[in-house]
Amino acid sequence: MIFDELIEFKKDLKNLLKKYRTLNEDLSEVKTILKKKPDERPPFSFRIDNLGIETCVIKVKKIACKALKGKGVNSGLRLVYAHFPEEQKITFIELYHKNEKENEDRKRITDNFK
Repeated sequence: MIFDELIEFKKDLKNLLKKYRTLNEDLSEVKTILKKKPDERPPFSFRIDNLGIETCVIKVKKIACKALKGKGVNSGLRLVYAHFPEEQKITFIELYHKNEKENEDRKRITDNFK
């Protein structure tokens, strides 16, 4: 599985790393899981529909973050990625905390994958 990141995702990660120092380590665990099961897995992740694009876009709602002690998978971090099964590729689109932002940036998704 090949992993790629949008420039906007890199900015999201850089900003969140200031607050959650274990985030790089936490994301590598997410990548390990996605290598085995890249598709949606409710209640941990679900597909975002009605975007008008062919690519499968998935939002992960439950990410374990070690920097948020005692929260486990209920850390509140959200990860949005595009899965390209034919190419065996995943592109990270967005990373945010649910308290800082209510929903994913649909414009970012459609602008990058239309």
